[in-house]
This record gives sequence, structure tokens and C-alpha cells, in this order.
Amino acid sequence: MKETSISASTRNLIKKYDFKIAKRFGQNFIVDENVLKTIINCSELSKDDYVLEIGPGLGVMTQVLCEKAGGVLAVEIDRELIPILKVSLFGYENFELINGDILKLNLKAILEENFGSSPVKVVANLPYYITTPIIMKLLEEDINIKSITVMVQKEVGERLCAAPGGKNYGALTVAVQYRCIPEKVLIVPPESFIPQPEIESMVVRLNFRDKPPVALKDEKMYFRVVKASFGQRRKTLLNALTAGNLGRSKEELKTVLLNSNIDENRRGETLSLEEFAGIANELSRQ
Repeated sequence: MKETSISASTRNLIKKYDFKIAKRFGQNFIVDENVLKTIINCSELSKDDYVLEIGPGLGVMTQVLCEKAGGVLAVEIDRELIPILKVSLFGYENFELINGDILKLNLKAILEENFGSSPVKVVANLPYYITTPIIMKLLEEDINIKSITVMVQKEVGERLCAAPGGKNYGALTVAVQYRCIPEKVLIVPPESFIPQPEIESMVVRLNFRDKPPVALKDEKMYFRVVKASFGQRRKTLLNALTAGNLGRSKEELKTVLLNSNIDENRRGETLSLEEFAGIANELSRQ
């Protein structure tokens, strides 16, 4: 790949600070100008927007976010990167930095402290080893999020956007599509990063829905049903639900599926969001 300004900047920062890339944090820095521009453009930022960046790394994308948005809060787990970020983001008055584990932070409190009640756009090159827990945290916590634009493993991107019936369709798919409308943006080759990962990546945008696509009597029951349905993918739906600790006997669950007009011999990966909702609502009636 031709050396670009972002590539040269990243290499210079690594050399200047003698920074040792930490495999345990899944660090792969973007060095492709076009990929960076795509992420920024897809985020559709203006000075009215507030951004949460997870894993700013050396701060190359963070600088652009600060120039585009009204405010940027970055969370970085690697304390070795903190002094580098403080230098590279020096002078940006709309920038705040937290050294911490995103999975352990009270994001609702932190975002309200920094941005009040304003909605937030999440923009990040996510560490691949904890992509799913991060996305689930963003979905499950009571945070005012407008959109999520992230770089993920291609395989995870396919799962986020999958349709019922395919091998990529799973519990993560259903959870994401209940809250968001996913959109594939760009396939990114390994050479777009330092160091190069062994797999392709994907930029995905998740637009949060104004309201869920299905009406539920009990949201917690819905996600219990989803989790149980995918808990043992090789089992029929009836057997998977029976093994899923839903507090119902096999005969009771058979009746639930019958009342929901769903064949007990189907597999969880064939069910639509509406069908999961039907099962959950039927269980909530009993």
C-alpha cells in the first residue's frame, strides 16, 4: 500500500514514543486514509454532535472527530497510550480522555456528565477480542445513542447484518436488529492496519430505531427466549427452549409454540424477530 500521511503519522508516533503494540488489547491502527474518511463521512458528524470513541489508539482518527464534532469523549484502556494522546490532542478544547475499561465504566453517568442529555454518536475502531461485549453493553445500558459506526471483524459484521436462516444469524443479530437498523459500509483489507490482522474487517453503521420493530409484553423475557433458542443450535427449537431455563416444562413450551403458530421442530436461526416476540409474549401471558 502506498505510504499516506496517516500511515506516516502513525509510524512516526510509534517510533517517537517507542510504543510497543499490545496484543492483549487487540491493537490494530488504521493507516488507510480512504478508510478513515469513510468512517468519518458515514458518521455524518456536525458541530451539534457529541461523540464517544472507544479505543482511540494514537489519536489519529480522534483529531478528525474533534474537528468535525461539538465534543469528543475517548475511552482508552492502555495507560501507555495516555501520554501520547494528551500530546496529540493538545489544544482541542472539545476533547476529554478517560483511561479505563469500557466494559467496567458507568457510561450513562459519564456521558451525562460530559454531554448532558444530548444523544451520542459512537465512532470506533473496536478491539476485535471484545467487540461483542462492547456492542451488547451499548445496546443494553440506558444510554441515549443515535448511531454506532464501528470497525469490526468481517465475520462479526456479517452477523450484525444477517437475515434469518443463515449461518451468521444468531443471538447478537437479533439483539442488534431489535434496537438498530444495521448497514454494511465497507470491507477493509488487512493491509489497511498496523500491525496487519490476519482477517478482513468491515465498517458497519448501526442506526438506532425510534422504537423497536416488535411489541413486547416483557423485554427481558424476549431476550431470555432469544438466548435459549441459540444456546444449542443443533437442537430443535422445542428442545433448545426446554434446556434454556425458562421455567416451563417441555409440554408447556410445546403449547406455547403451538399457540404461536411455530413448528416445534424448527431451529432458532430460522425465526424472525416477530416470531421471537410471539413466543415471548405467549410466555408472558402464562
